Amino acid sequence: MQATRDFSHFVKDIGSGLQHIDLAVEGVNCAGCMSKIERGLSALPDVTLARVNLTDRRVALEWKEGALDPANFIDRLAELGYKAYPFETASAEAAESEQSRFLLRCLGVAAFATMNVMMLSVPVWSGNVSDMIPEQRDFFHWLSALIALPAAAYAGQPFFRSAYRALSTRNVNMDVPISIGVLLALALSVVETVHHAEHTYFDAAIMLLTFLLVGRYLDQSMRRRTRAVAGNLAALKAETATKFVGTDEISEVPVAAIDPGDIVLLRPGERCAVDGTVIEGRSEIDQSLITGETSYVAADAGTAVYAGSLNISGTLRVRVSAASEGTLLAEITRLLDNALQARSRYVRLADRASRLYAPVVHATALLTVLGWVLFGASWHDAIVTGVAVLIITCPCALGLAIPTVQTVASGAMFRAGVLLNSGDSIERLADVDHVIFDKTGTLTLPDLEVVNGTDIPEFALSLAGQLALASHHPVAAAVARASNAKSPLVGAIEEPGQGVRGQIGGIEVRLGRPSFCGAERLAEAHAGLDPEASIVAFSFGEANYVFSVRQALRPDAGAMISELKKRNIAVEILSGDREQAVLAAARALGVAEWRAGVTPADKIARIEDLKGRGFKVMMVGDGLNDAPALAAAHVSMSPISSAHLSQATADLVFLGKPLAPVVAAIDFARKALRLMRQNLWLAVGYNALAVPIAISGVVTPLIAAAAMSGSSLLVMLNALRARRVSHGGPSWK
Repeated sequence: MQATRDFSHFVKDIGSGLQHIDLAVEGVNCAGCMSKIERGLSALPDVTLARVNLTDRRVALEWKEGALDPANFIDRLAELGYKAYPFETASAEAAESEQSRFLLRCLGVAAFATMNVMMLSVPVWSGNVSDMIPEQRDFFHWLSALIALPAAAYAGQPFFRSAYRALSTRNVNMDVPISIGVLLALALSVVETVHHAEHTYFDAAIMLLTFLLVGRYLDQSMRRRTRAVAGNLAALKAETATKFVGTDEISEVPVAAIDPGDIVLLRPGERCAVDGTVIEGRSEIDQSLITGETSYVAADAGTAVYAGSLNISGTLRVRVSAASEGTLLAEITRLLDNALQARSRYVRLADRASRLYAPVVHATALLTVLGWVLFGASWHDAIVTGVAVLIITCPCALGLAIPTVQTVASGAMFRAGVLLNSGDSIERLADVDHVIFDKTGTLTLPDLEVVNGTDIPEFALSLAGQLALASHHPVAAAVARASNAKSPLVGAIEEPGQGVRGQIGGIEVRLGRPSFCGAERLAEAHAGLDPEASIVAFSFGEANYVFSVRQALRPDAGAMISELKKRNIAVEILSGDREQAVLAAARALGVAEWRAGVTPADKIARIEDLKGRGFKVMMVGDGLNDAPALAAAHVSMSPISSAHLSQATADLVFLGKPLAPVVAAIDFARKALRLMRQNLWLAVGYNALAVPIAISGVVTPLIAAAAMSGSSLLVMLNALRARRVSHGGPSWK
């Protein structure tokens, strides 16, 4: 009887007739593995996406709905030499933790053996070996073998297993030349010991494993730190929520059973499981990991809350606007996944080089052996030289050169409030010399604010707030927030296009258009004082008041513009808003180049004009009307509050209210690009120098092991410099 495999529970319908599954894959250690898996899976019919995330050894797959059984992917990965299973965060973290401990044990064994074998090698290498007593020399060699052979058998497992999987599927990866070099050095050393030779290479083999394990452990630790960011976000997700199933009846249900419009209860100390708006209660909430606001936010009626936010003090009733995969937290998580899976032009270049490198290494070593034999060298000397070539030319440094920088930079940019949405955005962002900003919702905060609330009598502001809560208009919402009103006016009636009216103590109150409230002259006077503001009027009997409502500039917009100018980056504003509003913003920010009333086509035309003159343009905007311009720019960025279409179009998304992430993204990108180029040249330069020297026969396997391991560690340590930039500007938090 044949068992069936049902993975439907792990398959997600993502729309557009596509399905998605994430698989955890064992044994993915390098760029070559990633490329082989992606090419192998992409070759399956109806597969539209196969992307490997080396950070958490996960492969994301998308295919046409109903065209494939997910079990086919696992079978295909088995054919490629990899064991796979559905990705689950908890099991993946447990497996990763065990792998980390295993690497550490291997490293401990290898390091202990290296110290002892090197100690035994000192008396052999430091004196005149030919004058030593043969029995003494052989004793040191056999003692070295007794330590090195079992140590290498254990410590070399990460490389031997990987090489075996590759060879069993008639492929090669970077672990193949490593394994061949180590095994050849050990085998040659045993033969030399049996024949009472003067030199052996146990020290070279075990030292090579030690340095390689140090590099692999550091690489994994670096990726785990970056992945910990995603893990922190995942930990914020609540699996259940307390839903009101009646007026005063509550029930704890899975988040998947929550729909927009439902009302949930949020108690003190609980994390919110949904996005929504507070309709009753007062508390403070911590949403620092979601929006970047480090201080607690006062929450009462009308306050927006997000999944992952922590309720601090009071009990809240929240009306759900989005749940499960539709929340802002889920959106941030998806963007972070994109960042960790992103593949830049330099990464793709390193991938191709790594694929070609393994067969080139083997061919070079073989030709070296044959060449030395043809020139009259003994097979022994030729093989020793071939082993040195095999070890010194291992492409580990090249394979690590670019992915490590991208991994470190992605994590650092997230901590600065920036998420990548495109693989090559780092390179394109580093070239930016001209930035175009949309005004509304980009340079300004997305929500409207009352800017003259302190000029309104407290009683009038409170009454206006009660009326505002009875309206769905965004301007009314601004008045409600400014008043801190807790409940709507009973019996209030909203007149579409005009405003809302009601009765208080027999006196009619109105909130809305100045003409609706009989406050036209007062509104005209205030409009002249603040041309950028929208005017909403409030009448209480014969008394009239007006509120100036507008979007305020983001708190650090001026500082951000100054920082861009310090970097010789030109800045301009293109907005579809009124001329007075755009002029006021441009003057406040010190931007000389601006245009108002522009259409999406006008923005594209301006971008194309600048591109034609050689500028590298970054567009920063939100809203549906900015999506075409975002796509046309050299690189683009949107706030997390922007429309989903804009986020899908933008190459980068920034979190929180401040604009500091815009400058931070450019600084990180420029530094990351420098480090990518440095690492690439370090790796290429190392091999350009090392290969001829090794072929010439002047390098022993021990020196080759030290040189190759040193080059790998060098590019990794250089990549760690991408964690920080020196601008010292404000953080998103």
